[in-house]
Amino acid sequence: MGKYGDWFVMIVAGGLIVFWLYTRFYRWLHTPSGTGLILLQDGMELDDDDEYVRLLESEGYIVSSGKHRIPIRIGLDEEVLHSRLYIDYVAEKNGSLFIVKSARDRMPIDWTGSGVRDRLLVYALLVPYCAGVLFVDIKEKQIRTITFHINEQ
Repeated sequence: MGKYGDWFVMIVAGGLIVFWLYTRFYRWLHTPSGTGLILLQDGMELDDDDEYVRLLESEGYIVSSGKHRIPIRIGLDEEVLHSRLYIDYVAEKNGSLFIVKSARDRMPIDWTGSGVRDRLLVYALLVPYCAGVLFVDIKEKQIRTITFHINEQ
């Protein structure tokens, strides 16, 4: 190859490195801050005799993890408040991931558009790659699938 061939390879390699650095910087520069996704991988262990897990599995869902605690910091004027959201289970069916919320006696859900939105939309927005939210009522032996479709106008 000779003396000029070595220089040619070095220039091409340097050009590729500069191109890679430019694209990484461009992507970093144009990504909005706070776009970190919630990864649902470190949930609590599942209990073998859990009624909710048995009901979900009887309907064909595969329950992959238990309760997830997601901490939230809230800025209120000059004060910082702390809160958290709980996801009861994460289930999968036909390659689609679902967030599972269980019914609570002390927090009944209003099955109207605004009631479902106020209680469950936050979970669909928190985990945008999920297919929907499953609301499991163990007393009624019922699983309701909630999906949200936001229309752009």
